[in-house]
Parts: sequence; C-alpha cells; structure tokens
Amino acid sequence: MSELITAELVDLDLSAETKDAAARSLAERMAASGRVTDLEGFLADVAAREAQMPTGLDGGIGIPHCRSTHVTEPTLAFGRSASGIDFGAPDGPADLIFLIAAPAGGDADHLSILSTLARHLMDGEFTGALRSATEPGRAASLIRGDAPEAAEAGAADATGAEEAGAGEAAEEPTTAAAEATPPAAEPPTPAAAPTPPEAAAQPAAPFRIVAITSCPTGIAHTYMAAESLEKAGTAAGVEVFVETQGSAGFKRLDPQLVADADGVIFAHDVEVRDKERFAGKPIVDVGVKAGINRPAELIAEVRQKAARGEVSAPARPTAPMDKGAGATDSYATRLRKWLMTGVSYMVPFVAAGGLLIALAFAIGGYTINKAPSVADHFVWTEATSWAALLFQIGGVAFGFLVPVLAGFIAYGMADRPGLVPGFVGGAIALTINAGFLGGLIAGLIAGAVVMAIQRVTIPPVLRGIMPVVVIPLISSVIVGFLMFLVVGKPIAALQKGLTDWLSGLSGANAIILGAILGLMMCFDLGGPLNKVAYAFAVGGLANPNEGSLKVMAAVMAAGMVPPLAMALATTVRGRLFTKAERENGKAAWVLGASFITEGAIPFAAADPLRVIPSAMAGGAVTGALSMAFGCTLRAPHGGIFVVPLIGQPLLYLLAIAIGTCVSTALVILLKGLRGASAGSPADTPASDASGVTVAA
Repeated sequence: MSELITAELVDLDLSAETKDAAARSLAERMAASGRVTDLEGFLADVAAREAQMPTGLDGGIGIPHCRSTHVTEPTLAFGRSASGIDFGAPDGPADLIFLIAAPAGGDADHLSILSTLARHLMDGEFTGALRSATEPGRAASLIRGDAPEAAEAGAADATGAEEAGAGEAAEEPTTAAAEATPPAAEPPTPAAAPTPPEAAAQPAAPFRIVAITSCPTGIAHTYMAAESLEKAGTAAGVEVFVETQGSAGFKRLDPQLVADADGVIFAHDVEVRDKERFAGKPIVDVGVKAGINRPAELIAEVRQKAARGEVSAPARPTAPMDKGAGATDSYATRLRKWLMTGVSYMVPFVAAGGLLIALAFAIGGYTINKAPSVADHFVWTEATSWAALLFQIGGVAFGFLVPVLAGFIAYGMADRPGLVPGFVGGAIALTINAGFLGGLIAGLIAGAVVMAIQRVTIPPVLRGIMPVVVIPLISSVIVGFLMFLVVGKPIAALQKGLTDWLSGLSGANAIILGAILGLMMCFDLGGPLNKVAYAFAVGGLANPNEGSLKVMAAVMAAGMVPPLAMALATTVRGRLFTKAERENGKAAWVLGASFITEGAIPFAAADPLRVIPSAMAGGAVTGALSMAFGCTLRAPHGGIFVVPLIGQPLLYLLAIAIGTCVSTALVILLKGLRGASAGSPADTPASDASGVTVAA
C-alpha cells in the first residue's frame, strides 16, 4: 500500500488566491506523482463536491475532497497559505488546505487513514505543528502519523508555535471556548469548561448520548464531526458514542447502547441509515458542519429536550413498510403492508408497459402481437413497425411485473437483502407460468427466508460479506428450490384454473364478479382493497384473454366513479358541501376522468358514513354493467383518455355515467337528510363548523 502523502505532495508556500486555484495546484502534484490520471476530470469532481457544501472549517482549515474515477489510489495533498484562502468557513479564510482524493472504490485501509486524519484536524496541537513545520517531509510525516517521529515533531512544532506565535496561542482558546472542544492535551480543561451549566447537577450516572455523523462523500466531515462531539461530551461530563456512517465502514451502535441512551444527535447531510432505531428519544437533527463547529450547543440542546420530555415520533422509513409497524401490529396488518410495498413498486411498470401495449394496438391493430422482432425488421416509414416497436417495448416492461412484485414484497419484509431472492423467485414464477399469484407467494417466501437467516448469530469476521454474498446465495437457492419443486407447480395450476374461469365467465357470474370488484375499488378509495382488486386485474393482462380484459375494464370503470360522483354532487347541490369541498369537486372532475380514485378521499375523510357507502353503491353498479355489456380493456390505466382502446366504448361510458349518477343521488340524499335533521344549510357558519367537526 503506497503512502497516503509524501513530501512531493506538500506545498508549504501555497501561493494560490482562490479555492479553485488551490485545488488545481495541489491536484497537479497528485497528477505528477501518477495518482490522478485526468487532471481536468478530477478537478471537475472536486468542484461538484464543493458545490454541494463549502468545505471550509473553523480554525483556518479547508478540506476540498471527492471520490473520483480519475484517482488511482487514496491520496492526500497538503498546502499552507500565508495569506489564507476562502473555503466558506464562518470564521474566515483557511491557511491549512488538505486536498483529499479517493477512488470510486477506495479500499478500507486507506479510507480508515483518511478518517483518522479528519479526527486529528480537531486537535489544536496537530494543526499547530503543521503551521510551524519548516520542511515538506516533516509535514508529510505528521499527517501520516509516523511514530515516533510524528510525536516528537508534534511536540517540537507545538513548542515552536508557542514561542513564535502568541497570536495563534490566543486564537485557539477562543475557538475552543466557542465550540467547547478544547485540545485533549491541555491539563486544566475539565475545570475551565463548565458547559453546559446544568452539568454540575448531574447525577452519578452520566447523561448518555448516541450520535450519527455522515456527509455526502463520507471521508472528512463525517469523522471530524464525530471527534468534535466526543471531545465536547468529555468536556461537559457527558458520555457520547458516535456511529460514523462514512466510507471507512458502517458499524452499528450496540442496540443496548441505543436503548439506554438519554438523547440522540444526528449531524448529517445524507439520510441516516436505520433511523427508526432512535424513535421515541429526544433528537437534535442538524447538518454535519454543525456537529463540527458547535458540538457543545448540540449537547446542551439535547439535554434540554430530555429535561422537558420532548421525544421523537416513531420513524417512518421510506422503503420497507414493515419498519413502520408497531410492536402490537397484527400479522394481518403487517402482511397488508408487505403486499402494498410490492404493488406500489409494480404500478409504474404497469402504467408504462400497459399504455405502450395499448397504444400499439391502437396504431397497429390487434394482430400487432404477431409482428416480428423490430431488431430484425423495422421500416421507418411504416406505422405498423412503430406499433410493433411500442408493443415490444411495452412487453419488456410488462415482463418485469411479477419479478418486481415479488422482489419488493421481500424488500418490504427484509429490506435490501430480500431483493435478490425476491426477484429470483418472481422470475421463476414466470418461467413455470405461475403468474401473478406465483410472484406474490415467491415474494413472501423470499422475505421469510431472509428474515430467518438474519436471526442466525454470525461470527464478526463474516458479517461484512453476509448482505452481499451469503444471504443472496443461500436465500436464492432456498427460494428457487421451493418455487421449482415444491409450491410452484400447485400455484401454476391454480393460476391456470383462475385464468380459465375468467375466460369462461358469462351471464350472471360475470355480473356478480363485476359488482364485487366495484365494491372493492370504492371501499377504501386507493387503499389496500382497492389495490388488491387493481392488482388482480393487472395480473390478468400479462396473458390477456376475453375474461381478463373484461375484469380490467370493470375495475377501471368502477374506480372512476367516486371522484366523478363527488364532483357532480358538488355541482348540482353545492349548498350541501363546504366551500373547500366545492373547490375539491372541481379537481375531482379531472381526477375521476383520469382513473385516480383517490380524488374522492377529501370527501370521504370529512363524511365517511355517507360518502363511502354511496361510492360503493355506484362502483358496484358500474362494475356489474361493464361486465354485462361485455366491455374489454387492454390498457391498465388512463381513464377516458384510453376509451378508443376499449371494447364497446359507448356502453362503457354509459356504465360509468349510470354508476356516477347512482353515487351522486345517494350522497345528496344522505347529506340532505343530515341537513334536514340539523335544520341548517351547509353553507351557514354553523354547519361549516359541523363539517369541520366531522372531518376532525
């Protein structure tokens, strides 16, 4: 492993006047030593990182840094400026400039060295020694931390700094007082730093804080903030334990330590990983530079929050829905969340692929599915070639439906380790013709397998390869075995039976199914039941037949009814609705026409007992009529904008209109009865207040 910095990478007389010129001067030294392959490309990466957030720090330090594909190995160049260079620090220009270059896939050893350097930058003796160094070799040795030379140099340079620069000695206590981070080597520090004031009243058991530090690059600020917080905690008589989510590694804090903590500090510029661990505790959430520049204030703030009893709400992670579940949630509730995770990620593929296929049929006719591959035959001037292109792109997008469904169900259960076995299981479901149901079962199996593996106690030496090698390998083998040889064939048989049943639906059976689907679409207006009915319909489009196309038509028609009915009701009997509801009614016209059932949610939230039954009645009528009329639909979305792609389009619109009128009449009737019993029209202040009360 090459040395991180050598004498050739040190410039003790840096003459640059701007941060760009300083970065170029130091980068040229890196390029001359063969550590940067493309100078301009590397400088562009440095500038891009600088644009995210200034890299100047209090105490006269600038640390421009980046990851770059133009760097061959982790490298550090150091420059010392007599006049100072503005890197955006609050306290003025920087005279110590560290240009840190890390390759896109930097190894852990070098990155660990960089993190150690970042911590040293918070040590006044270390920076004082660099300011007084007279030889490039000595400065490089100090930065590398060579022993015993570094220690001797540090002591000698610190002594020289005291003799030669009283101003520097005076400046450091000022900075330390402002940040409450005095150098660890100064003996009188504990007595001279009584912050925060309430520290004197601390009980025998010290206040305990856990902290997370992270920055976009994960090289410098992450570790400097950690060092700053730890020093400030020592000065304040507080125990501070920091988890650095940086490039040198991500080792989680001990769960028991987190459970026992009295407060939490997040000093970060990227999303905190596994944030839900800290739910229910006093939390101070700031940028990473605040952790570097004012750690004592953050510690005091979190202690004050703890004293007032202020705690955070349970965390809501953005991806795996199960992480937001409470300990008392039933299995059925968690299962619903897992399934909804898969469906929510599947829907964009449905929209893209389905609409492309629908457009292809509109342009090229229903025989376009028999066109040869456009890779072998494509005529630029023929509409059928373009239709074939759309159809084949849509078919590829549609081919991801089942794997994406399975992969993200597993993701919702087990986080990222569930993705690989989930996608593998979903792909196998397609291979054995298990279809939508097979993907759903594969996702649940994959998630359960990964969760079981994660419960096994693993030796520390193997933990690093578990998420990238062991878990994907073992879980994929288990899921593949189960899908190919155990559960796959029965599911495929069930899927075939369901498909055949749909194909044979006619008369009363089809009408009953349409009514049931309509009720499901309108019961929770975009919620779980709505999504189950929608996913059922979309699953049939993967291998379309007459029955599955009728189901898709009934589902979309019923889903359009609730917002259209609310829009119509606010138009014909506006006095029964509040002013806000009448405004929502205008938007509901567009939302309903676009098949966005959620457009009726504001009305249902304000008056669920009248709106939801009315919507369900109209949806059931529309679904039943759509089936009775024999309407078909190849597009999974689009509302009235895909009417030309619908079989029996006039009857289809008639079914929607009848269902809308039924819902409108019911909601007006029910709201009118409420108004009569209240003895006040809805536009009056009294009834407006009543409306607000109902909404609350």
